[in-house]
Amino acid sequence: MTLQALIPAWQAAGTVGAVVEETARIVSSVLVVDDGSTDDTAGAAKAAGARVLRLASHRGKGAALRAGFERALSLGCEAVVTLDADGQHEPAEIARLLECWRRTSAALVIGSRAHLEEGMSPGRRFGNRFARRALSFFSGIDVSDTQSGFRLYDAALLRAIRLRGEGYEMESEVIVRTARAGMIVACTPVRMRRVAGEGTSHFRPWRDTARICLAVLRTRYVG
Repeated sequence: MTLQALIPAWQAAGTVGAVVEETARIVSSVLVVDDGSTDDTAGAAKAAGARVLRLASHRGKGAALRAGFERALSLGCEAVVTLDADGQHEPAEIARLLECWRRTSAALVIGSRAHLEEGMSPGRRFGNRFARRALSFFSGIDVSDTQSGFRLYDAALLRAIRLRGEGYEMESEVIVRTARAGMIVACTPVRMRRVAGEGTSHFRPWRDTARICLAVLRTRYVG
């Protein structure tokens, strides 16, 4: 089984190297997509042993993921595991994603933080819960964590659907598209070093939650 680790990164020079090194102990092939950083994110990732794809300008997490998916598929992988560059995810928990993927045959496996929500800031907790309810209503499936970036994407899913989101909303868009394609979305609880990446995450709870909800509506009714 060929697994590709994908790390979208922006202004992450101080953290991405350690994430790459730890992930490489679990997954032999690690790809970092530098989303137009102005610091040395690309250099730090390369020095740690990752392949690096550098975008010319900052476009957003969704755009970085889409570019990474395209490159990963060209390398012939069977699945892509995504994790954030700020170190909030535990690479050792990739094993949980893999176990769930094999057990459920899911096209998309999400590392869920629902059991850890009380440790989030009020704004982030509200955003998670609101987006989860909206997405569950419009997709017709119950997903315990719609915004976790710690995921496994089956290569067949990435070939079957077309993603458009540029920012964080892409991670909700893909859930709706997976459900509409009749494929399985599964969640599995995972441990986190930091529940929501406060202090390192670039997620803006109010603005980005609004964008997520608009993207879900657009995906559901426009396509």
